[in-house]
Amino acid sequence: MLELSFIRENPDVVIERLSVKNFDAAPLVQKIIELDVKRRDTQKSLDDSLSQSNAIAKEIGGLFKSGKIEEVNALKEKTAQLKLQSKDYSEVLGQIEVELQDTLVLLPNLPHPSVSRGKTPEDNENIHQEGVMPVLPADAVPHWDLAAKYKIVDFELGVKITGAGFPVYRGKGARLQRALINFFLEEGIKAGYEEIQPPLLVNEASGYGTGQLPDKEGQMYHATVDNLYLIPTAEVPVTNIYRDLIVKASDFPIKNVAYSNCFRREAGSYGKDVRGLNRLHQFDKVEIVQIQHPDKSYETLELMRAHVAGLLRKLELPFRVLRLCGGDMSFTSALTYDFEVFSAAQEKWLEVSSVSNFETFQANRMKLRFKDENGKTRYAHTLNGSALALPRIVAALLENNQTAEGIRIPEALRSYTGFEFID
Repeated sequence: MLELSFIRENPDVVIERLSVKNFDAAPLVQKIIELDVKRRDTQKSLDDSLSQSNAIAKEIGGLFKSGKIEEVNALKEKTAQLKLQSKDYSEVLGQIEVELQDTLVLLPNLPHPSVSRGKTPEDNENIHQEGVMPVLPADAVPHWDLAAKYKIVDFELGVKITGAGFPVYRGKGARLQRALINFFLEEGIKAGYEEIQPPLLVNEASGYGTGQLPDKEGQMYHATVDNLYLIPTAEVPVTNIYRDLIVKASDFPIKNVAYSNCFRREAGSYGKDVRGLNRLHQFDKVEIVQIQHPDKSYETLELMRAHVAGLLRKLELPFRVLRLCGGDMSFTSALTYDFEVFSAAQEKWLEVSSVSNFETFQANRMKLRFKDENGKTRYAHTLNGSALALPRIVAALLENNQTAEGIRIPEALRSYTGFEFID
């Protein structure tokens, strides 16, 4: 959530910068400013009324001691009127504050100045690409055929048990999943991240804190009886560890890595792009999260980007890094890098990670603060990244490494899988 003071002091800046996200902020900004004026005016009226009541109470005490009962009774009547007036002001103030808060959460985060205008993924900027494109044998097939051939992922069985988008991994497929999870976690720990094992369900406050609610409510699975939500990413519970805290500046950077199942309804997804492992309702992912001083968050973003790139190099996967344009960015992000790997049999790039800086947007919603060197309480910056999401990594590994002997496992994974080939 954008800070109210910034909107109040820079309305034109907010409107102009959100236009980069193709978001018309003018009506909301105008409403927020009007509500803010009403809030402050009402607060002043309430404060004045309470101040008068306090002053009269002191006056009554003096008059009572002097025996001026008639004057005391008159002032008591005035105090009663002021109490009713204060109650009315307080109720109106509460209504205004709720409306103001409900309006503030509708504004997306401001994009970083480096974010370009654009509307679709085709407008994203390719800022880095590396790796050798695999040359596949003539009889190469996509990963869903390889999964059936080697009996490592069973999509039909997942449909039987649950439904489409819930595959069953078995045999060496299950072991490959476990190997990737352990590899990603160990690499995160080596990089100084503390491992967290978070809950898979969160409450409304947690969903609100990281910006999934109310923006992405329809994309999350909702356990309505208990009013809990299945997490779409470990970012949600891990970042919310720090909700309502004032952390020490000396603790920066705070670094966490977490593995979790992730659940997404993916409403509206259909067609060839969702086949096999390309888009699932349940999948595994390792997430890295950092809480950082505002002065160092963009330096940290580059370090997180380098960490993800290092993972892909060790997996021997060709990849590219995209800086997302305004129209392809999330509601909460200020700057996002997407990582895509090349899936040779499908002849397409598959997104496997997003690394983002949210600046104070999430921290403001969560009231995650720190005291700076001058003793001033400020909002921290939050960052997160997929390191990495498994399904499309597995798809690319299977397709890019298919040989006559079977599917070759990259050397960096062999100590985790315990085998060199899926055959």
